[in-house]
Amino acid sequence: MNYREVPSVPPVTLDDVRGAQKMLSGVARMTAMEGSRHLTRLVGAPVHFKCENLQRTGSFKLRGAYVRIAGLLPEERAAGVVAASAGNHAQGVALASSLLGVGSTVFMPKGAPLPKISATRHYGAEVRLHGQVVDETLAAAQEYAEATGAVFIHPFDHPDIIAGQGTVGLEILEQCPEVRTIVVGIGGGGLAAGIAVAVKALRPDVRIVGVQAAGAAAYPPSLAAGRPVVIENPATMADGIKVGRPGDVPFGIIGELVDEVRTVTEDELSTGLLLCLERAKLVVEPAGASPVAALLSDPGSFEGPVVAVLSGGNVDPLLMQRVLTHGLAAQGRYLAVRLRLTDRPGALATLLGVLSVVDANVLDVGHVRTDPRLGLTEAEVELHLETKGPAHCAEVGQALRDAGYTVIG
Repeated sequence: MNYREVPSVPPVTLDDVRGAQKMLSGVARMTAMEGSRHLTRLVGAPVHFKCENLQRTGSFKLRGAYVRIAGLLPEERAAGVVAASAGNHAQGVALASSLLGVGSTVFMPKGAPLPKISATRHYGAEVRLHGQVVDETLAAAQEYAEATGAVFIHPFDHPDIIAGQGTVGLEILEQCPEVRTIVVGIGGGGLAAGIAVAVKALRPDVRIVGVQAAGAAAYPPSLAAGRPVVIENPATMADGIKVGRPGDVPFGIIGELVDEVRTVTEDELSTGLLLCLERAKLVVEPAGASPVAALLSDPGSFEGPVVAVLSGGNVDPLLMQRVLTHGLAAQGRYLAVRLRLTDRPGALATLLGVLSVVDANVLDVGHVRTDPRLGLTEAEVELHLETKGPAHCAEVGQALRDAGYTVIG
């Protein structure tokens, strides 16, 4: 798939990426490449994880931020830098600025996870909260740059950023020289564009597949239109790829060099994150799990060996709890049901006995006895159960109905 109708963009070359790699020596880690036996069985070919969740600051973003800031003129450094981010770019800019002795101000959405806000401040940046989505936060940061003279460090729409992120691609080719497919999440497009520049220059036979969250997928309509287009109100748990418009620079590169962009659902993202945690023992944020979600959703469509880029691991613990519950439910391993029973002594114990017989583990019980919807002798119970899969969920439901309970949800 080759989209030729793209805007003119500043070039990013293999030499740029190699120069970035030299600049990042001693700053960014060469992150681990880990095999996944579970995905290897599903795909029918070797699958490896490129673990950028183990990078300094917890994501790949340090790479591009450092290269961009290191390239500033002395007078630009003196003016300081400003950035906008949901969290990962914020931390990358904050640490890169501190390492280079440059003052930094970072704008973050009001709903940014608290751990990301705290980490950004810890790395030395002044944090300002503005807007609900990254695009609104970007506008505020750009206004600040115009008013103060600070240099705006875009999270993805600059050649230096893309060159820095492209060092991930060089490492993939070094660590897995036999790779045939690279799967990478796409938000604004900086990481995918950088990897594509590096990999296609050296191995044009390698297929590169970009992945977006279905509720925040600006690239498919943009590629179809031949220009970046805006999608209104992007919605996804994967805040790291929640971007309403592709960047001009990465869009041009992705249109030329990325072979395919596909989307994944929220259920698939949850399941991918759960697999990383359970099977690989890796903490990955939803955006970082997007390549895994794509592999799980259609494993037969990828030629191996496959490298899935786990782009980040900065996940809010509260979001992690919700996502894990969602992922368990999507796999039929978590079941929430409401039912009515006669409000009499021992009724709840009898109900729990039915669940014990079918080996359902009760995680939580909610008991409502006063509600105008209920009869005088009725009570409503909400149960949260740990189950063993879809078949077991069906068995639990049938056991409750066979025992005479009215299941209402």
